Amino acid sequence: MTADACIIIPARYASTRYPGKPLATLKGAKGTVRSLLERSVMAGRKAIEEAGGEISLYVATDDARIADEAARIGAEVILTDAACRNGTERVAQAIDRAGIGAEIIVNLQGDAPLTPPGFVTALIAAMRANPSCGIATPVLRCDAESVGHFIEDRRNGRVGATTVVSNKLGQALYFSKEVIPFTNGQGEVDGIVPVFHHVGLYAYRRAALAAYSGWEPGPLELLEGLEQLRFLENGYPVSTVEVFAPGAKFWELNNPSDVPLIEGYLAQMGVD
Repeated sequence: MTADACIIIPARYASTRYPGKPLATLKGAKGTVRSLLERSVMAGRKAIEEAGGEISLYVATDDARIADEAARIGAEVILTDAACRNGTERVAQAIDRAGIGAEIIVNLQGDAPLTPPGFVTALIAAMRANPSCGIATPVLRCDAESVGHFIEDRRNGRVGATTVVSNKLGQALYFSKEVIPFTNGQGEVDGIVPVFHHVGLYAYRRAALAAYSGWEPGPLELLEGLEQLRFLENGYPVSTVEVFAPGAKFWELNNPSDVPLIEGYLAQMGVD
């Protein structure tokens, strides 16, 4: 992998559902306590190591506390405005402010510390293979256990993981915080798990980020609280890249109740 790609982790303190989330702590398999931000940076560094290329990694934030934590763990910081409404806007501003010249910009969201490095490399490979692709994002076919967690979250009024449905061309039709497609509360339908988890990870070309910055949020983005819907609402195709992680667990930190679940997965996978 060459310097045509970079990784940016957008991180903000003022999360509506979980204020201060990047600084929340997670205990690893051997009891080491690390911040969510540190674990997200670790995931990014593992992806760079697996890729074997020279990829820069940055943390983009508007908060001094997060900047201090990033500095503590040796991550380069790009300061952005508090007015950035989501991670994509923050990434777009970050590449402009830092003068980053990479053509492929990876947004590794700071609430997905379990992201396998292969998800990042698969995404960049897909972008390189299709120069006309402006934005791509990974999707992971769920197992029945994960779907059960999703459904339980919704039953209890918690905003959980994002699911996605795609067309036959591999382009996203819709993303939702609800569990889609409808499964009548079941994890499996006719022996198949039809639910795909949208992984909190994107790769954009610079032109896609420039277009995004010129659009205002639409009603679906505002209802769902999902930034990627701005692309779909403006007719901009979002390619989905199916990824695989045999034996691995993937879960995002959306609510305080997710902490013990993620810590359990860290223990299962031996990640300290």
